[in-house]
Amino acid sequence: MSENMNNMSRRNFLGKVGQATALTAGYSMLAAVPAFSVAPSQKTKVAIVGTGVRGIGMWGRELLEDQGDLVELVGLCDINPLRVEVAKEFLKVKAPTYTDFDKMVAETKPDRIIVTTVDSTHHEYIIRGMELGCDIITEKPMTTDEQKCQAILDTEKKTGKKVVVTFNYRYSPHRQKMKEILMSGEIGDLVSVDFHWYLDIYHGADYFRRWHRLRSKGGTLLVHKASHHFDLINWWLEADPVEVFAYGKLDHYGAKGPFRNNRCMGCPHQSQCNFFWDITRSKRYMKLYVECEKADGYLRDGCVFREDVDIWDTMAVQVKYSNGVHMSYSLNAFMPYEGYRIAFNGMKGRMEAWIYERQPWDVPDQDEIRITKNFGSTEVVVIPHTGGGHGGGDTRLRNMIFTPNTPDPYKQAAGSRDGAMSILTGVAGRKSIDEKRPVKISELVKI
Repeated sequence: MSENMNNMSRRNFLGKVGQATALTAGYSMLAAVPAFSVAPSQKTKVAIVGTGVRGIGMWGRELLEDQGDLVELVGLCDINPLRVEVAKEFLKVKAPTYTDFDKMVAETKPDRIIVTTVDSTHHEYIIRGMELGCDIITEKPMTTDEQKCQAILDTEKKTGKKVVVTFNYRYSPHRQKMKEILMSGEIGDLVSVDFHWYLDIYHGADYFRRWHRLRSKGGTLLVHKASHHFDLINWWLEADPVEVFAYGKLDHYGAKGPFRNNRCMGCPHQSQCNFFWDITRSKRYMKLYVECEKADGYLRDGCVFREDVDIWDTMAVQVKYSNGVHMSYSLNAFMPYEGYRIAFNGMKGRMEAWIYERQPWDVPDQDEIRITKNFGSTEVVVIPHTGGGHGGGDTRLRNMIFTPNTPDPYKQAAGSRDGAMSILTGVAGRKSIDEKRPVKISELVKI
């Protein structure tokens, strides 16, 4: 374990941090996330709408492998009739398949519906699912604009059903450790946050191949991707965003490219293009997407330089929070490495971390958090990497959702209000860029 103790006692430090595990006071302004009402002795009946990679992976095969004793998959639905059959084959389940959502709910009678469709359609299935008597588990972002967000919140209140938003980033060990340190008060009252996220030329570029490249589908990366990051800040700070000002531009992809084609497969520029991606090398993607194109025309390997790209690849955001903290945030989508740098500036010191998720050099199989005290010592807290998706967060998230009576000392379970506050930061940022002005969250939604 690497560390520089200086004048700090590790025993005293860890003792203070350990005390935080007993704290259960969550956001003073955020409602608690109610538990779903399924008897512990019963399997939860779930249906999935949206059978792309996330639907059949994290919420399909992985869910059944890890929580199969708690969950029964009773139905699969997708607007593409070919893809939903490929999903059933991949999952090796007997669940019936549908293209009609209402019919699936009526015939399979699920307790919960897992929504993993295109972001801009989340609200349709969330709202209709609750109206049909089901609780909802939805991928982030909960939705893509303020009107859809308000409709979800209003329907939840009207029907009495519940929405859970799957913020798996909250559950990874190093992010939980940061929460634990903040709860301990080790760096004092917070003043500001520096938060910078780097999407690389592989993962970042992939958003510009897919439907995410269109604002109408994903709401821009300030909503689709950054809602993860904004939720982390809301959770870490135990505060709401109040006002947002942002800049955004498209510098690298779309019309900025030197040449273009409709897709990578068969592209005449593939020998020249650093972003050429050969989808034929993936049997799963060929079956799930290429062989299903004739049903809906969706191209999974679209050209990153298509002129219809209307989202930004470079964003800078300033946010004020209800507890007086200010945040400087940036998101760049064509970096040479993937990861993020974050620092919390407190009255007693600073906590910071530089997390690499993919990089062209070797790094230790661990994450590090540095705590430096004003006029004093510094220490590095080491968190070993664990297996599983999203730094080990996926499995822990699914356990929280499906295992009855799971304790939640860090308030990681997220409901519709958490989902709203995460997207509204991005929606306000998008509006600020469009209108060149600061935007208050109170302008957007009534909660």
